[in-house]
Amino acid sequence: EKVFQRLKDLNINYEVTEHEAVYTIEDMDNLGITEKGDVCKNLFLRDEKGKRHFLVVLDKDKKADLKNIQTQIGCTRLSFASSERLDKYLKLEKGEVTPLSVINDTEAAVEVVFDDDLKGKERLGVHANTNTATVWMSFEYVKKVVESNGNKEKYVKIK
Repeated sequence: EKVFQRLKDLNINYEVTEHEAVYTIEDMDNLGITEKGDVCKNLFLRDEKGKRHFLVVLDKDKKADLKNIQTQIGCTRLSFASSERLDKYLKLEKGEVTPLSVINDTEAAVEVVFDDDLKGKERLGVHANTNTATVWMSFEYVKKVVESNGNKEKYVKIK
């Protein structure tokens, strides 16, 4: 509900596909969700000391080379953040990570890292802070949600 209210407040056009719980891109493929647009893969990462947290958003078919991303964003060694950190910063559980979760990040502490190739995409699929619904909107609208929350944005080249 919170997600849809924020989208409405920002005058963002979107569509929603409701589905059974999905935890992986493979689950989404099996349900045919990935045929409806460009689905995003989302990773919640932390730096070596756990001082910085990153939400990396990339195309579902790309592999995230953490060393390459780390070099491009200028931080110490990246690793996946724990379930506890995911709950603390984004109020989510594993399998629910989405760029829309920044609305739960009241301190805007999480840095959002976008794959440069997402720019200009007209139909991106991201979770609605639950893994039982996929929201479809343009990259510009996803970016608008992040910017409206005050989170830092970075762009990286992911092969």
